[in-house]
Amino acid sequence: MAMLTLTLATATSGLPTPRTSPKVRLCGYQLAWSDEFNEASIGNWRLDGKRWTAHTPWAGDFGDALFTDPGPESAFTIRDGHLQITARRRPDGKWTSGLIAAADETGAGTGLTEGYFETRIRMSPGSGTWPAFWLFSLTPRSDPRPKIELDALEYYGHDSSGYYASWKVHVPGNKQRERGELQRIPIVPGLLSARYNTVGILVTRTRITYLFNRAVVWSAARPAELDTPLFPLVNLALGSGYSIRNTPDPSVLSVDYVRLYSPVPRGTAAPCVPDGD
Repeated sequence: MAMLTLTLATATSGLPTPRTSPKVRLCGYQLAWSDEFNEASIGNWRLDGKRWTAHTPWAGDFGDALFTDPGPESAFTIRDGHLQITARRRPDGKWTSGLIAAADETGAGTGLTEGYFETRIRMSPGSGTWPAFWLFSLTPRSDPRPKIELDALEYYGHDSSGYYASWKVHVPGNKQRERGELQRIPIVPGLLSARYNTVGILVTRTRITYLFNRAVVWSAARPAELDTPLFPLVNLALGSGYSIRNTPDPSVLSVDYVRLYSPVPRGTAAPCVPDGD
């Protein structure tokens, strides 16, 4: 996430927004993996047969809330086929919340080199929250190659009129070589907490395309360093430099599903990706 120091170049203006861009049909893709959250399948630091781990594979936590392990007192609950990640303040004044990552530090996990990644989520209103849906390189923690981060949605609760999308190249031990682009996506104020919305990234051989409710909101060239699969993460962090003094207790991120679609071989018939909005 953005806790790492990066110099980000803002993308060009005049791009379509969710208000003006028509929806697109995603054809030629088949469902490769999904979690519909009918049960909690979350491990601790290792997958151990689960779909998710409860910490990032490389560093653990970030932000102003401790990411909890799975269990009865964790941030994770399943309700009516939705995963709820809840940030709450403990009696000692410290906050806890949660993250799920479809990989662990050994390089085990689920990812795609090319394909469409999508989630359907809803946020609770309030300042100080920092939820995100993002992708990261599926490699062992010890792999010396640059790591790629694609942020489909990075949201700051004090500003309900937009969110951020980005791509970043992280170079272990050499921050001077790190680079990326950042784009603010304007939306109807309050939309992310008023209803569920779909957020997706389409990764092809040459481009990365960002979608909101299946409308294209940004596109960028695929970084040359992206030569490994990418796995998804979803989190409800707090802070990122913004005050959490008035953050609602509790605050909840609700996740309906996470789905990965892979391209079918050329000449193979495949239905279009169902509209999840």
